[in-house]
Amino acid sequence: MNPFAIETEAVGFSYPDGYVALEDVAFRVRRGEFVAMLASNGSGKTTLIKVIAGLLNPQKGTVRVEGRDIRRYAQAELYQRIGLVFQNPNDQLFGPTVAEDAAFGPRNLGLPEDEVQRRVAAALEAVGAGELGERAIHHLSFGQQKRAAIAGVLAMKPSILILDEPTAGLDPAGEHGMLRLLGRLNKEQGITIILATHSVDTLPLFADRIYLLNRGRVLKEGPSEEVFRDHELIESASLRLPYVSRLLDELKNLDGVPIDGLPLTLGEARQQLLKLIPDEMILPVIAEEKP
Repeated sequence: MNPFAIETEAVGFSYPDGYVALEDVAFRVRRGEFVAMLASNGSGKTTLIKVIAGLLNPQKGTVRVEGRDIRRYAQAELYQRIGLVFQNPNDQLFGPTVAEDAAFGPRNLGLPEDEVQRRVAAALEAVGAGELGERAIHHLSFGQQKRAAIAGVLAMKPSILILDEPTAGLDPAGEHGMLRLLGRLNKEQGITIILATHSVDTLPLFADRIYLLNRGRVLKEGPSEEVFRDHELIESASLRLPYVSRLLDELKNLDGVPIDGLPLTLGEARQQLLKLIPDEMILPVIAEEKP
């Protein structure tokens, strides 16, 4: 079995006005991985998503889905493998209720109604929206609409889930909750996750690897710590370090605090700072907290 869910080789795409959106893009995602495309607006990530999902045909290069050239898939077959979630849920939701919207795809596959209902119930439960089935779409909050859109895709049982800016428009708690949801789908159901975003603060907690894109090209690929280590490259892509990383980086470079490496999460930062505090200042506090 081919180990890759998605592979692109030397992919290029230009729009009719001559704008080059993708140039010589190589992008690989293993089955069961959680991979992020990290890029600022206008860097080509949405175009790459559409090429991978079969909505746009690359003018150069090849795209393979689960080891097979995307051009060899019938449209219906491809959409049972790849689930695409748009940035704006209003571009995706059209059913009168959440449950009816999620049932649309399975019904169009010609599945028996009992199987349709099983899929809908499982999909709503997976996104934490089991109680929203009878709610009208227009009565949902923006965050609930995002979850409903994901449920409609999950009801098709895709092996690959691609999301364009799924945390856009959410507050910090909603953003973290969305990434935790995607992390659960990845770890518990084995769904390959490809996420396009320009949000950097919580990404290191969830992504196995990051592709840094700028102006239609891949600048760097690797684990979070490798990608964020190159500060100048991050800035050249009109992005920034996670806030906690920036703070500790300034403590290290401006104040001479002996911090090891580049912590990317609060947990890593806590461990680094605890190393700098004498034990006698920490242990009494810990002892007092014990019952």
